[in-house]
Amino acid sequence: MAASPFAFYRGAAAVMAADLATTPTSGLRVQACGDAHLMNFGGFATPERNVIFDINDLDETLPAPFEWDLKRLAGSVVIAAEHLELPHSETARIVVDLVREYRERMHDYAFMRVLDVWYDKIDLQKYQDRSGDPAVVEAARKRIEQRIEVERRKTVPDHLYPKLVSEEGAQPRIKDEPPLIFHPTEEMAPGLAKGYSEAIASYRESLAEHVRVVFERFHFVDMAIKVVGVGSVGTMCGVGLFMASDNDPLFLQVKEAKASVLEPYAGKSLHPNHGQRVIAGQRIMQSASDVFLGWTRGQNGRDFYVRQLRDMKISVLIEALDPGMLRQYARMCAHALARAHARSGDAAMIAGYMGSGQTFDDAITEFATDYSSQNRQDYRDFVRAIREGRIQATTQE
Repeated sequence: MAASPFAFYRGAAAVMAADLATTPTSGLRVQACGDAHLMNFGGFATPERNVIFDINDLDETLPAPFEWDLKRLAGSVVIAAEHLELPHSETARIVVDLVREYRERMHDYAFMRVLDVWYDKIDLQKYQDRSGDPAVVEAARKRIEQRIEVERRKTVPDHLYPKLVSEEGAQPRIKDEPPLIFHPTEEMAPGLAKGYSEAIASYRESLAEHVRVVFERFHFVDMAIKVVGVGSVGTMCGVGLFMASDNDPLFLQVKEAKASVLEPYAGKSLHPNHGQRVIAGQRIMQSASDVFLGWTRGQNGRDFYVRQLRDMKISVLIEALDPGMLRQYARMCAHALARAHARSGDAAMIAGYMGSGQTFDDAITEFATDYSSQNRQDYRDFVRAIREGRIQATTQE
């Protein structure tokens, strides 16, 4: 988080949630992402092995006012543009365009049948920006096709397994790569001595019956701790290796789920397990979800959710974007967010609230621009606190 204002913003969802709670709200609630910044969108494979674009990180999901997500997304675009040192005028145009895309897509969803909204998805291989620059759209399409082809070749047995697993010894074992990947002690991860049998059994019960049939073909082999990124630092995350037979692995990511940063301001979750909260939110907001999504609770009382590790996941590299590409990517995120909100909220009410003019677009853009200044000040305070020793921090090369 100390690397840049953009990195700080990515890790400061709790800070922004507290700030958003002080602003007027529409009263129109949806299943919100809770952390809808640019880097929490991307491509991933559906169970049918198509590649779609959607929100891909929902650790903070909870019912909340729809505009909280939109404000966080718009703010992230301003801060990303500043990170790329784009002119202020260019940044403002990109953000206005993002908000307009959200508003116009929501108007479209308002006139669609409920099931048509529910079945709608953003197919990366077929995506066309209906108002984007043709040259930018074509360049983006080619880059997307190339990236998808690369990811399709990275099969779990042929790519991920040899990268993460050593076959030296009696059975396969996840490779230690400290400090980022390492095997825990019993104190760190209670249940190690019994092979996490209780947690695995609990996870199994959270799966749909037809998925259990598949999961039962695999047996637990090994588990290692995996240090995770900016917004999840300090939470427990593990990688579990399961095998059906030689050359038939399944990697599951087991990630700790704490209370949503929105909870103090939007209300408590109705789910008894925060892993269940995350999974329920994913299934509501995403047009397709991993078949192995499930939840469990560790012997230490921590809640976890489970999903496959790196199932054709495609993320954007912000530093590689020029203004045209950032504009198109921001529009894609706005489209995905509108589609996700329309699945749980009243699209007609939201569309009516935003109206058909540019007033709403300008208001969100003004908020995002002002909030980027607040973020810079928060970042400077954060770095000063580290320098003065009030916050303990270590640097990992």
